[in-house]
Amino acid sequence: MVLVYKNEKILFAIAAVISTLFWLGIIGITFGIVLIYLLLGLVAYLFAQSGFISYIKGNGVKVSAAQFPDLQDSLHKCCDKIGLDEAPDMYLLRADYFNALATKFLGRNFVILFTDVVDALADEPAAIDFYIGHELGHIHRKHLKWGGFLFPALLLPVLGAGYRRAQEYTCDRYGAHCCDADGNVYSALAAMSAGDTRWKQLNVSAYADQVISTCEFWMSFHEFTNDYPWQSKRMAAALAFRENTDVEFPRRSFFAGLLSMFVPRVGIGGGGVSLLVVIAMIGILAAIAIPAYQDFTVRAQVSEGLFLSDGAKAAVTEFVREYREWPADNAAAGLMPEGDIAGKYITEVSVIDGVVVVVFGNNAHANIVGKTLIFSPDAANLPTVTWECYSTEIADKWLPAACR
Repeated sequence: MVLVYKNEKILFAIAAVISTLFWLGIIGITFGIVLIYLLLGLVAYLFAQSGFISYIKGNGVKVSAAQFPDLQDSLHKCCDKIGLDEAPDMYLLRADYFNALATKFLGRNFVILFTDVVDALADEPAAIDFYIGHELGHIHRKHLKWGGFLFPALLLPVLGAGYRRAQEYTCDRYGAHCCDADGNVYSALAAMSAGDTRWKQLNVSAYADQVISTCEFWMSFHEFTNDYPWQSKRMAAALAFRENTDVEFPRRSFFAGLLSMFVPRVGIGGGGVSLLVVIAMIGILAAIAIPAYQDFTVRAQVSEGLFLSDGAKAAVTEFVREYREWPADNAAAGLMPEGDIAGKYITEVSVIDGVVVVVFGNNAHANIVGKTLIFSPDAANLPTVTWECYSTEIADKWLPAACR
């Protein structure tokens, strides 16, 4: 059974080559001085990581034969299944975070289970094997060990987040492999998706159908820039692995992939610099798109005047053909009163000495409320009547082409 996700090895190889070239280049350019800064960075990291590990050891409960032996048994069973010779230290920690994590400090590996996960699966404790197996996957695949070396390449758009997602798919396979039944995998991922109580009511088929929407532009874009696959995809992939079948996901948007190439990865979900880049891009796009959308909206509203004026123009045409003069008002033209001829964006259509006047209001955009669109007739070539459409109040960019 292949536990490594199909894309992880190739993405690792690409990242390793890029990072090797980067480190060799930066060492050569700086004549090795960069190594001093790397050493200082390592010292800072050790202090920070020591604080985190100390917090876990001081506040968490170390899982052992005397303390939560059921979790200890699950840990050793999973280690045996995946071929991990040395079991890491495992702690149970109270935190408002529904997940688990693996970390290391001075060569020692740690797995931290959060109490929300354990409590949510109290009725199905075997499902916890999935979480334990997932974190052991990070340790077995040495994801933690290579993180620092691969760091330069993992900042790159698409590659960094793609490699992280591949790691998650791999570790989900580890988790699924550690489970004794498909139902354990379902329960573990369902709890992560639907919460610590509602997960028992989750309809797996309906949830799997949500994968279809991941091909949409924005869904694709945010997956391309995110360190984690969509949860619905993780569920489908893990269950397919258990069934020893291939899973086919909808093809993501090409243009979303193109856009994501301009968003570097820094941290989970493309945070930090990536977030600033995304915000800047959104600002630029908004500066272009919002005015354009507003113009489109106003033009669409003004175009209602063309359709709503047709009846009045037909009545005026018929009147002038018969009487050889212009009707003075709506009543003379045989039309309803001005205010009775209205639309979603139009408050009235009136006839004034043969001229048809459309007044905008109701739900119309503020830029055209109270303004008019004029249809002026020409009867020089009766029985043909021609009409000129114009407005002295509405900007040309919002008028239909025939009225400019």
